[in-house]
Amino acid sequence: MEINVENILRKSFLSKEELILLLGSTGEEKKQVFELAQQVKAEGVGKKVYFRGLIEYSNLCSKNCFYCGIRSGNPRYARYRMTDKEVMEAVDFAYESRYASLVVQAGEQSGKAYVDHIESILKKIHQKTNGELHVTLSLGEQSEETFRRWFEAGAHRYLLRIEVSNPALYSRLHPMDRHHSYAKRLEALEMLRKTGYQVGTGVMIGLPYQTLSDLADDLLFFHDFDVDMVGMGPYIEHQDTPLYQYRDQLLPLKERFDLSLKMVALLRILMKDINIAATTAMQTIDPQGREKALMAGANVIMPNLTPVKYREDYLLYENKPCIDEEAAECRGCLEARIFMAGDEIAYGEWGDSAHYKKRTRNYDQK
Repeated sequence: MEINVENILRKSFLSKEELILLLGSTGEEKKQVFELAQQVKAEGVGKKVYFRGLIEYSNLCSKNCFYCGIRSGNPRYARYRMTDKEVMEAVDFAYESRYASLVVQAGEQSGKAYVDHIESILKKIHQKTNGELHVTLSLGEQSEETFRRWFEAGAHRYLLRIEVSNPALYSRLHPMDRHHSYAKRLEALEMLRKTGYQVGTGVMIGLPYQTLSDLADDLLFFHDFDVDMVGMGPYIEHQDTPLYQYRDQLLPLKERFDLSLKMVALLRILMKDINIAATTAMQTIDPQGREKALMAGANVIMPNLTPVKYREDYLLYENKPCIDEEAAECRGCLEARIFMAGDEIAYGEWGDSAHYKKRTRNYDQK
């Protein structure tokens, strides 16, 4: 089947076969895919890029995923949890910098004391910023009651990455024990939607055993689940993980990056009005990775607000950039990157996805 961008433009949906073909595109055909994605982005979400100040709250994790540097079975990291004072200092910076939105991310934990503490932090953020700073949580699978408590305490969005939508591949990337279940992952995503969150998920691209067919299914999973936001990027191996043994079988980093850009572009074409992050993993491979992701269809960037002293202990993958940059330096760097990509920063705007706005009623977006 020959790629014809004009035919794609006339379609309201792309089939799995078409997605596979487009994921394998090169040369002029690949260029046409990116040009179409730019056009769709401009029409669907405009040229605004939304900042989400990122707080890597803790690297304590109960899970032992085979691809992750902070997995529970890795003894090489000093484990930490930010103090409330450190969290609120990051909140102050985000609020004063007019980011309007914050992401609190951590390894997966549960238990009453932890759940209570996160609820307390959310209430403090809400109170200190008069409800003007929207909060996204990325804290793993939790009970429906916990999701509800955190939502009522002020969390508005929740990012829970599926990592792969193929159940068989999921089982090869995780220990098969009570802590890891594909079905529980899907159940958690359903609970988030039921609770009222703007729901985000994402995948890794270029994993061992992964095929273009798997990636096409990932794109269709996002569409069929009707997600509001996506964060995805290239898989980058970490020497302290079981998957590191397959490093010689992986696609070269440049090809993983190129495939990731095509995933961003095709998702933008497939889901015109969702929020898509230009992830840090993109910049790990290519110095201009996040700019290229923006030009391929992304519209969200997450400046890191984590205290520098913790960043080397929050390495999900190797060679993560910007681990020695203070928050102000990171902001200045990203501002330049966004302008280079031809976009503008939407300071003071929550940046809730247009997709979410359309599927909910009586919603006022800042």
